[in-house]
Amino acid sequence: MAEQHSAADIAFVRREMLPQQDAPITSRGIVAWLRESLFSSIPYTILTLACLYILWVIIPPLVSFLLTSAVWSGADRAVCATEAQGGVQPDGWFGACWAYVGDYGNQFIYGRYPNEEQWRVNIAGILFIGGLAGLLIPSVPYKRENIIFLAVVFPIAALILLTGGHLSVGGLYIPLAILMVIALAVSFLFAKLSDSDPMPALKNVALLFIGLFVLLFILGFDFGLIHVETEVWGGLLVTLVIAVTGIAASLPLGIALALGRRSALPIVRFFSIVFIEFWRGVPLITVLFMSSVMLPLFLPEGVSFDKLLRALIGVALFSSAYMAEVVRGGLQALPKGQYEGAMALGLNWTQMMRMIILPQALKLVIPGIVNTFIGLFKDTTLVLIIGLFDFLGQIQSSYSDPAWASPVQAMTGYAFAAIVYWIFCFSMSRYSMFMERKLDTGHKR
Repeated sequence: MAEQHSAADIAFVRREMLPQQDAPITSRGIVAWLRESLFSSIPYTILTLACLYILWVIIPPLVSFLLTSAVWSGADRAVCATEAQGGVQPDGWFGACWAYVGDYGNQFIYGRYPNEEQWRVNIAGILFIGGLAGLLIPSVPYKRENIIFLAVVFPIAALILLTGGHLSVGGLYIPLAILMVIALAVSFLFAKLSDSDPMPALKNVALLFIGLFVLLFILGFDFGLIHVETEVWGGLLVTLVIAVTGIAASLPLGIALALGRRSALPIVRFFSIVFIEFWRGVPLITVLFMSSVMLPLFLPEGVSFDKLLRALIGVALFSSAYMAEVVRGGLQALPKGQYEGAMALGLNWTQMMRMIILPQALKLVIPGIVNTFIGLFKDTTLVLIIGLFDFLGQIQSSYSDPAWASPVQAMTGYAFAAIVYWIFCFSMSRYSMFMERKLDTGHKR
């Protein structure tokens, strides 16, 4: 007997798809993010609640002090003191005195730089920001021209604008000529020891010193500007001058020292190691103290260097030693095959480093490089020990003014300093992360 099948037993082929449905509410949106990031387990939940409690304790009083209870305008300390302290605020009031910051804002930025000459500082700042923006924004063209501007044109223009030019540099021509002869001899000797053509090295050294002679001539020219001594510089001006100079000098010096430490020439490797270990083993405070107090004792009678210049040299040498170790870490992170492949292509040492090794090594150590820059920017506050009033030092010196002496003056000043330093450091950190994503230096799984 033939097997009977009901209609329910016959296979069914769907002719229309079901409409698309949204994912469960617990697996999408803010709810899913909270579950995965903050409340994924009992320990994470406890930690999240503890952090929320700490923020609840800290943020409302901080917002009240900095914003809601703060004083934004006034003529003297009376607006930032309670009635019991001889002011106009009610007893129990506690807020930031931004009126004091506004009154001292010019001094915090320029120090004691003459008011009628501060336009020169502003022009130097505009030139720097314009050149830096053109260099850091990837879509802006003419990168090579920007680099030349920031490395050559801007330092000379800024030095002339800030000091006024017409510097006494005549006594430096003879020492510079002697140094040029020594540098040429050393370059020729190293080239012979490494069995390479000495002419490129001699040409580069000669061009460098010719540029230095031209620079001395430009600095000695009278541009008709009033000369402003560096003793009256201060505030954010000094902080940026020291930080930018240290950052700009430490990177190329650090790269040279890192390459020297890995050099096959024993004498180059020895001097590079000695330099790095010496400067890494000495605190920056000691370096600044020696450059300001002890160095003049060893100079010939009648010879002196500007205090700010001595600090700039000390900071640059100190930071270059740390930068060298950061760069050396990137060089050692590259596999040996990169070096062998470059040599197999017939590239010489300079070409290999410039086109193959250094681009890869520097990309690997972007976080370390920017970390060194951030540390250097914050270390500029140490120049106060040698009598240079940087941004933080200028804020501290304002506490001696009785016109604004109040219980909240110091807290307001330090809060303002913290905000300014955080803005600069956070900006460098975010740009570092942007460059890492742009260059794709991460190792994705």
